[in-house]
Amino acid sequence: MNGMEGALPGRRHKLLPEKVRRQLPPLRSQEDKGGQAVACVKFFTPDSDWTWWATEFDGEDTFFGLVEGFVKELGYFSLSELEGARGPLGLQVERDLYWQPRKLRDIAPELFGEGPDKEEGA
Repeated sequence: MNGMEGALPGRRHKLLPEKVRRQLPPLRSQEDKGGQAVACVKFFTPDSDWTWWATEFDGEDTFFGLVEGFVKELGYFSLSELEGARGPLGLQVERDLYWQPRKLRDIAPELFGEGPDKEEGA
């Protein structure tokens, strides 16, 4: 086994392996959390400025989370869409292998009117 099982042809790693898939909360489970919702996985185009942070997943194809492209906004996006997308140089969307889960307000404080987490008493 080479660790590439389940990867699409030409892809260095699987975009959403089972381990990562299981870490994602179900759709609508964080909808009342606002900026406190946690982005468990990050996808990006290495040859452009597009980034997707997933906070929830339906277990099949649909994510909810933060998307940064022309603007930052919350919304739905799909795994099949990410798997088929290409940047301007033809590069595929990748998963940030070193991503550590973070709250949305820490990624996009301008959307939630909040600053990054502060230590108590600071």
